[in-house]
Amino acid sequence: MKKTSNIYIVLLLVFVLFGCSKKNEIKNDVITSKDSLSSYLTLANNFQSSKEKREEYNRKAFNIIKLQENDSLNRVNLFRVANRYYNMDNWKDFKVTVDLVLENSVSSKDSVNIAKSYTYLGDYYSTQAISESAFLNYSNAEKIYDKLDDTYNLAKTRLSKAYLRYGENDFSGSELEVFDALRVIKGEKANDILYESYNLLGVIYNEIGEFDNAITYHNKALSSIDDDVIALQFQSKATSLNNMGLVYQNLNKHKQAKIYFQQGLEQKNLSIDKVSLYAMLLDNLAYSKSKLKESDGLPDMFYKSLKIRDSLELTTGIFLNKIHLSEYFASKKDTVKAINYSKEALELSRRTKNFRNILGGLKQLAIIEPQKASVYTKEYIHINDSLQKAERNMGEKFTRIEYETDRIQEENTSLTAQNRNLVFIFSGLAMLGLFTFVIKTQKAKNRELLFKQQQQKANEEIYNLMISQQNTIEGIRIKEKKRVAQELHDGVLGRMFGIRMNLDSLNKIHDVTAVEKRNNYLTELKSIEQDIREISHDLNREKSELINNFVAIVDNLLEEQKKTFKPKLFTSIDRTIKWELLSNSIKINLYRIIQESLQNINKYAEANTIKVELKKIEEDLFLTISDDGNGFDVKKSKKGIGLQNIQSRTVECNGTVDIKSKKGNGTIITIAVPFENKQILT
Repeated sequence: MKKTSNIYIVLLLVFVLFGCSKKNEIKNDVITSKDSLSSYLTLANNFQSSKEKREEYNRKAFNIIKLQENDSLNRVNLFRVANRYYNMDNWKDFKVTVDLVLENSVSSKDSVNIAKSYTYLGDYYSTQAISESAFLNYSNAEKIYDKLDDTYNLAKTRLSKAYLRYGENDFSGSELEVFDALRVIKGEKANDILYESYNLLGVIYNEIGEFDNAITYHNKALSSIDDDVIALQFQSKATSLNNMGLVYQNLNKHKQAKIYFQQGLEQKNLSIDKVSLYAMLLDNLAYSKSKLKESDGLPDMFYKSLKIRDSLELTTGIFLNKIHLSEYFASKKDTVKAINYSKEALELSRRTKNFRNILGGLKQLAIIEPQKASVYTKEYIHINDSLQKAERNMGEKFTRIEYETDRIQEENTSLTAQNRNLVFIFSGLAMLGLFTFVIKTQKAKNRELLFKQQQQKANEEIYNLMISQQNTIEGIRIKEKKRVAQELHDGVLGRMFGIRMNLDSLNKIHDVTAVEKRNNYLTELKSIEQDIREISHDLNREKSELINNFVAIVDNLLEEQKKTFKPKLFTSIDRTIKWELLSNSIKINLYRIIQESLQNINKYAEANTIKVELKKIEEDLFLTISDDGNGFDVKKSKKGIGLQNIQSRTVECNGTVDIKSKKGNGTIITIAVPFENKQILT
């Protein structure tokens, strides 16, 4: 009976004592605002309402919170909702809430709440008797708290693992976990951790038969109780008094056990604060009294305890009560009742699949039904062997989980380091490659730019040479024409004028024939004189036109455009402008601007018509080039090399450029260049 009783005690500790942290949060929960969320959370915590109503309010609070932004307050509120579900034993919604807060914490890299979520999941799997999952989650939380150097929560998590190991009868593993918890809070004031650790150690030593150690640690637990840390309603003192009594029961010292049970029952508000503990103390006191052959209050105390446990559906407690009743009636020689209670206890343990309790029931039946003892003993041995094997396997699983968790963590750390190194290596290679590419690209651009500059310089030299050569030729032609004109004017016209004068003097002769001839000669001479004058004037006018060889070069460019490309070209060049007043550099830049613009139109515009106009307005020379092509976004295309060339050449001429274009509406480029010394033909 010893093991069965103590397993029940530790289950009580798991659900009653270790739940303190969650219930403390509820105790300190106050309304800080009148909004709906605070109202729902407060109503969900009102134990005067029915469980259904509290669940409804908690669900409404959850629906509000899950739609809010994932921040620290959101995660705190989700934990508040989870705590309320925990105290309602609503494990399904508790799990959903904790899963959400874990997801939010992971996405926010909130290590504190990630660890807290793992402890909550560990509590959930503990209630569902899924020990491996519970242990894994506690281990995950333990690793994070250790990294955060959060000694208090690290100790609590190790205690959770200790309770879990104890529940699976891994007593040595549980003991080690408790001492690991005590080690991290050494020197710190954490009376609640000390109490739980000492109390569990007392239960463990009682279970393995080290009763002196059990008494020592239960006394330490009693002395560590601090009402400022552990609220009175948790009835810590009554719990320790009950556990102390169980040690003396196992020692068959029922007088001492009875004293501790009675002191436990005397604790204030016990039957209100912890009804299950009250029923346990009542049953244990009745059991010790029956062993002492004391009949006062028996069997009513057993019945009262059983009734309470039935109402609370505490199956392990019900089992113990019925086993105690069976022993009690067996001692009273009431074999029928003794057998009935034993069989009811056995049936309950089979139905709940509590194999430890099954062993207790079989053992009791073997005692009170000796004629069937061999049958019960055979089944007892079979179940006990299977149970011990399962317990060993579970202990090994816990060890394996810890080992694999550590190994995975080491692998993750190693993998993280490898990934980091790979990132550094690839980043370095990428930067080196990019640097090499930039250098090569820049060198290529520089070579291209240098080539263009050299080409441009060569073109300008050729152009200047052409201009100079044409100027020389034109100078010679003009000089020759001027000489010829002077010869015609001064020589021929002079002689012709003398002849005309001589002939005119012959008019004094009144010979009819002579007069007629002379008149004819005079008329012919006048005609020759007029022709010569016209030739002279034409030669001087041709000199003025030929000197403007810039226009001829531009005309050649425009003619080439007409012959080579599809768009219709319309030109308008003011030929009265004194081009000789412009320097060659300005002419070159204007020529290149026209050439660059035509190239851009031919490449990109897809225009049908092009207009080129050169004219003077007041003291400025205007070059306008327009097309009806595709157009472009001026803001986005300002960095193009074509437009940059046009702008830079205009700047060299001390001029201004205006570019108007829109996609689908063609382009107009207007260049204004001042004449040198403000000299314009009027």
